Amino acid sequence: MNRKCIWSAAVFLTIAYLSPVSGQVIPSPKSHFGFNIGDDYQLANYSQTEAYFKKLAAISDRVLLKEIGLTEENRKQYVLVISSPANLKKIERYKEISQKLARAEGLSDAAAAKLALEGKPVIWIDGGLHSTEMVATQQLIELYYKLLSANDPETMRILDKVVILLSQVNPDGQELLADWYMQEKEPGKRNMNVPRLYQKYIGHDNNRDFYMMNMKESANIARQQYIEWMPQIIYNHHQTAPSGAVVAGPPYRDPFNYVYDPLLITGIDGVAASMINRLNAENKPGYTRLSGSVYSTWWNGGLRTTPYFHNMIGILTEITGNPTPSTIPLVPDRLIPNNATPNPVKPQKWNFRQSIDYSLSLNYGILDYASRFGDQLLYNIYVMGRNAIQKGNQDNWTLSPRHTAAINAAYEKDKKDGLLKKDSTGKTAAEIPMKYYDAVYKNPALRDARGYIVPSDQSDFPTAVKFINALIKSGVQVQRAKSAFKIADKSYPAGSYIVKANQAFRPHVADMFEAQDHPNDFQYPGGPPVRPYDAAGWTLAFQMGVKFDRILTAVDGPFEKIEYGVLQSPPVYKLTASKGYLLSAAQNNSFIAVNDLLKAGIEVSRLTKPEGNMPAGSFYVPEKGMEILIKSGISFGTTALQTKHKPKGMLKITPGRIALFDQYGGSMPSGWVRWILEQFHFSFQLIYPQDIDNGMLHSKYDKILFISGGIPAPTNKAVPAKGKAAKRDEVPEAFRPWQGSITPDKSIPQLKDFLEQGGDIVTVGSSTNLAYQLGLPVQNALTETKADGKEAPLPGDKFYIPGSILKAGIAGNQNSNWGMPEEVDMVFNNSPVFKLGKEAEEQGIKPLAWFGKDDALRSGWAWGQAYLKDGVIAFVAPVGKGKLYAFGTEITFRAQAHSTFKMLFNELYLYK
Repeated sequence: MNRKCIWSAAVFLTIAYLSPVSGQVIPSPKSHFGFNIGDDYQLANYSQTEAYFKKLAAISDRVLLKEIGLTEENRKQYVLVISSPANLKKIERYKEISQKLARAEGLSDAAAAKLALEGKPVIWIDGGLHSTEMVATQQLIELYYKLLSANDPETMRILDKVVILLSQVNPDGQELLADWYMQEKEPGKRNMNVPRLYQKYIGHDNNRDFYMMNMKESANIARQQYIEWMPQIIYNHHQTAPSGAVVAGPPYRDPFNYVYDPLLITGIDGVAASMINRLNAENKPGYTRLSGSVYSTWWNGGLRTTPYFHNMIGILTEITGNPTPSTIPLVPDRLIPNNATPNPVKPQKWNFRQSIDYSLSLNYGILDYASRFGDQLLYNIYVMGRNAIQKGNQDNWTLSPRHTAAINAAYEKDKKDGLLKKDSTGKTAAEIPMKYYDAVYKNPALRDARGYIVPSDQSDFPTAVKFINALIKSGVQVQRAKSAFKIADKSYPAGSYIVKANQAFRPHVADMFEAQDHPNDFQYPGGPPVRPYDAAGWTLAFQMGVKFDRILTAVDGPFEKIEYGVLQSPPVYKLTASKGYLLSAAQNNSFIAVNDLLKAGIEVSRLTKPEGNMPAGSFYVPEKGMEILIKSGISFGTTALQTKHKPKGMLKITPGRIALFDQYGGSMPSGWVRWILEQFHFSFQLIYPQDIDNGMLHSKYDKILFISGGIPAPTNKAVPAKGKAAKRDEVPEAFRPWQGSITPDKSIPQLKDFLEQGGDIVTVGSSTNLAYQLGLPVQNALTETKADGKEAPLPGDKFYIPGSILKAGIAGNQNSNWGMPEEVDMVFNNSPVFKLGKEAEEQGIKPLAWFGKDDALRSGWAWGQAYLKDGVIAFVAPVGKGKLYAFGTEITFRAQAHSTFKMLFNELYLYK
């Protein structure tokens, strides 16, 4: 071939790669938005982005636009399915293959290998979960454009080899933040100090909802990930990076959760290597990993972490950058290359586009890896599922710190007691004999469960059904008993649910039913503890108060499999005419029916003593409430029992005028409770610091709720509001009434006056500081006396309990605890614990819940838990005509802690 022909061929190939396929002209972001993605001081909102998604989808044959549900503010949420036109024509087949391999049901290794070769790896890439993190939102737009418009060899290979799912995972937040930022005409004044949470109820905590899926967005995403598509890799974009770095990413620091298949952890390593290698090859320094950042792979509940419990490689990166130009600051220690940061970045000015470029490189690092190792990704998710099924079919012992501690303790005891064998020289063998291993890891009582049974005759079965639905939303296979059955000499009624361990998502099943066993993690022996990334223990069955049995043998019976993703409803009981009805105080959903009855003007009373099987605090409803009770039974599974007589000694209830405290910028704990109150049909109003400072509270409200925040500690003047603007005139007038803080000199006297005039205040978590602000005779139980005779909080090397579940005793003789059991699992997160002395008793302060033992830990990590013994974690104190309720533990934690919701609900009525 002559030189002219060679040149012509090269030009032809170049034109082929650079020209749009089939004559398609893909509009650039600038032609649509009016600026380039990554231009400083520019952001696209969701309405503009949605229009761009639709515009390109109508033009390109590389994308299918799939609507997946509505957000909490009723915007449409999408998944953009991107691949080659040929692949999209067979997309249902590729989805089917991904599902089959992920579930690993009935497949042989040979059949799985064949499917892995036929299939295409499915890679999920999202953006925008945390809306102030606008790099994540905007990079998704740029990636969408590049995948649909570029024709370079790498992009074409990726499109041919991979199915890509792109999703904006918080449309509401993007709209709010971008509109707020862009409202300032002067670029230098643009900011992200929005007045409310960027997800309607929970803001940043929308990344804490992925095993419960209370929010619509979480449920929409989970359905795509665990029921529809089963991605092998899920990439969750976030910011910001640790100071002095550009991006933090995988691999992550220890610990990782012991229920994982080891192939998951090494699978993360493989993807991580492709990401960091690409940045280094492109001369993009500043990637930090391992001990370079705080992220681990222990916790379940995030968009990136819950996939681990489904054998999916979850990737999180935290990148620096904002539309307002920033800097990479000087952090001298980060300038030393090490294994955490092999290629440090130098201090410099940083523009938004640089962050977009890094994000695109990281995306392509993952997509390139998937295009080269797609069959391996598909086969490995099958292998992990197969291994999980095998473990569920046989006796298995999960390796854990608890078991290791038992081995060491038994060995050391025998060593101390002189029971170890010695050799001829009188020395003890260096190796620990195998009998100590066998005593733990061959102990039948310590083996893993083969399955779990959730009986249908438990006192709060509707809440148990909510738990089952959380599993179903997570893609777990659940079965239901068609008739009564018996296992291990115990009988179970029809309608009970069975969750077997022999399924691919066994890690998630175990994680929802079993206690987490977090290791003791300190910076060095005797040093301070290393804070977990999020919680240390969270067992959902414990949080929700679900009664279940662990079955250690094969679980068989008259069971029917529930189709994947099909949510369940509690049974509906027939209700006939009667003079009256009783609703159990032990059922959370009873409060829904009661609130509906009260809104309809129907009188409701509460029993002050047990009535038959009905506990004290149960509700009496007259005959005319029948219609509402029937509707409630159909919708919420409430069970009303007919009664021919009206019980004696009842208290009539009326709705309290409820105020829920919030702040400018939004409080996530308050937002969770706002959602809870709406779900249980309580009426309420939001109240802000200025409302409190203005006084006259008793004329407007009967109950004020402070949920984990707002009340300053006794030594502080005020609690600053998150996101509070520096100057009042920088905030639009409509939001200025939301500003301010609770102060000891102005706010606390108004709260005290409210109490003295007969109002009630409910405080949770750090809000219990109000007890100290009011000068009540209660003390911190978690202190020690120093050498100078002064009391000081216990240091972390002596006492540390982060996000865990503890067993607490309940005062059954208190109306505040109506419907509660004698003991309950509570969420404890370095929570306040109190000491009530003689003076407190003389003033009528009564404990509501306490730790009666020195081993309260149920799930998670508790260092020095003996200090909890006899500590009070909830009390009620009379203040004038009103009452202060203090709950140190998180009784409403992330709308997951159903077992303690009643401790709030009981306080929200007026009693006559």
